[in-house]
Amino acid sequence: MLKKYDKQHLFFGYLFIAPTAIGLILLNIYPAIQTIILSFQRSTGFGNTTFVGLDNFKKLVADGEVWQSLLNTVTYVLLSVPAIVILSLLTAVLLNTKIKGRSVYRTIYFLPVIAAPSAVAMLWRWLFNSEYGLINLVLEKFGINGIPWMTNPKIAIVTIVIVGIWSSVGYNMILLLSGLQEIPKDFYEAATIDGASSIQKFFKITLPLVTPTLFFVVVTTIIGAFQVFDVIFMMIEPGSNAMKHTQSLAYLFYKHSFMLNDKGYGSAIVVLLLVIIMIITAFQLKLQKKWVNY
Repeated sequence: MLKKYDKQHLFFGYLFIAPTAIGLILLNIYPAIQTIILSFQRSTGFGNTTFVGLDNFKKLVADGEVWQSLLNTVTYVLLSVPAIVILSLLTAVLLNTKIKGRSVYRTIYFLPVIAAPSAVAMLWRWLFNSEYGLINLVLEKFGINGIPWMTNPKIAIVTIVIVGIWSSVGYNMILLLSGLQEIPKDFYEAATIDGASSIQKFFKITLPLVTPTLFFVVVTTIIGAFQVFDVIFMMIEPGSNAMKHTQSLAYLFYKHSFMLNDKGYGSAIVVLLLVIIMIITAFQLKLQKKWVNY
């Protein structure tokens, strides 16, 4: 009777996870394996490929454009991730308090998440336009000359970072808000009786107890930042001087795979990106014991 009971549970368990598992295999695992295989090949036209061993990776190591794109990607990660995490946490803490219109604020902050990335990028492209963009028009009212947000190589990466932060805060805020709501209210009541200030409550209660959710947010935010593509694709002109200082490894993969039709080399670039993300994620998993409280 026990074996039959276990078999039934096993059958229904596999049945329930089957849609997710099949989708994961077909849409993620299989394409990833195909990409790794393709990285050892060279496209010869009309979908044909030939095996070239490590030639793509040797070319990658000597390609200055790859290392410039890696530098751009790391710069984007270093500028955007801390800002996204800090703003998401502060926003979640504020919207976890009893303030008037709290549901409205939560909805407003979450709106960028449900908006189409291409539509978001086009909206910001209009706002940052050097000639008639709303941001420059406002700056001119204060006597500041128009800033070439998307054409100046030194400023364009900051523009991409601003859009990336705006797009990501809402989603992470919801995740952190769910973590904050799991913290027992008794801890705050006891701290209030002991005379703790709001800042002391945040650093002694809120921050330590929200670290599991915060850890997940940090990991996923870093992974997403390393994969930045759509904002660069939609906002920066391919032939502009700014593209060299903003294109990411993900954009370079798209460029070689679909614009230059060198899918083997493009796959080698994305394999490099995959390895970098895996190393950083493994490093984060190892360090979590030092600051995450479960």
